[in-house]
Amino acid sequence: MHKPDEEKTAFTTDQGLYCYTVMPFGLKNAGATYQRLVNKMFAKQIGRNMEVYVDDMLTKSITADRHTNDLRETFDVLVKYGMKLNPAKCVFGVPSGRFLGYQVHQRGIEVNLEKIQALAKMVSPRTLKVVQKLTGCLASLSRFIAKSTDRCLPFFKALKKGKGIEWNEDCEKAFQALKDYLGQAPLLSKPETGETLYIYLSVSEAATSSVLVRQEDGIQKPIYYTSKALLPAETRTAIKAQAVADFVAEFTEPSIEVARMMEEQSKKIFKWQLRVNGSSNTHGNGAGVVVSTPEGDSVECALRFDFKATNNQAEYEALIAGLKISTVLGADEVEIFSDSQVVVNQVLDEYQARDESMITYLELAKELLERFKEYRIVHVPREENEKADALAKLASATINI
Repeated sequence: MHKPDEEKTAFTTDQGLYCYTVMPFGLKNAGATYQRLVNKMFAKQIGRNMEVYVDDMLTKSITADRHTNDLRETFDVLVKYGMKLNPAKCVFGVPSGRFLGYQVHQRGIEVNLEKIQALAKMVSPRTLKVVQKLTGCLASLSRFIAKSTDRCLPFFKALKKGKGIEWNEDCEKAFQALKDYLGQAPLLSKPETGETLYIYLSVSEAATSSVLVRQEDGIQKPIYYTSKALLPAETRTAIKAQAVADFVAEFTEPSIEVARMMEEQSKKIFKWQLRVNGSSNTHGNGAGVVVSTPEGDSVECALRFDFKATNNQAEYEALIAGLKISTVLGADEVEIFSDSQVVVNQVLDEYQARDESMITYLELAKELLERFKEYRIVHVPREENEKADALAKLASATINI
């Protein structure tokens, strides 16, 4: 606990007045605070060989040979921060296990068998409380259920009728169908880095649903199911608008040539690469620029600004500086990586620049891009733009001499 705040957690017992010296989980923001702590502790491991959700930790390995080293890395972090584990709640060296209520193993994620058995033994609900319990259970399993909203629609209708419920024939059919479906619930597959994923959409009168899938050995395997109930206003589509949409969809011929060009552009490997990042904080503003040449050399620049800038302005300054440096170095085509979603989408005309300064920055950036024969700009997570990010932070934290 923060020393001045300890007295705010005071409580009385028959032996006197006490207060907490460490944060108890009973505080409202304790969970979020603890999550930030473990995220910081295991920042280098999360997503690679570890997953952490509050006090649930999972160390994972691609092969059994690497598991010992992955565990050693985890334990080194635990020792460094003085965190202890409860041996009674730990399991080591297993090919599968339960994590966050799901059964996780090498092939993917499965429904917790205990939840399925509990649902299979459940008798047909007759009270409001039991129906609410049923819908809550199904909500936690929705990622495994195709068109879950359509399947559960009779239950939602029964709940809308006021304090009492009317468990009719439609509810009973839907209930038994869900039991049969979950008895053979699909295994959710694990996507591999860089592979192509497919999304399928389904629209009914009451809901929209989708499934994200991957293809392996010619077989499509589900990764995640989603479903959303339509609002009453969303179900009342204008007849004229629907007729126009149907007409356009039926008579518009797809451009094969355009599709081929887009595919070739996405596969093209650019000789020059540019990574940029901007930083704006209380200490100052700066930009990080990393230019990679066709020969494999790297030009790294940390630029500090002598003027006050917002974060988006700093990102644009980094992009503009990087384009100018690339031009001076003789680049005629370039692939640009930035972790600013705003800047990337404004350059791609996906987002509209509304602020006057943003419009000016965007016009200058596009003017510089026209100097290249070809370019591609891509949004990447900050973790994949580490070098440019470090240079930007270095520049913004440096004090002028």
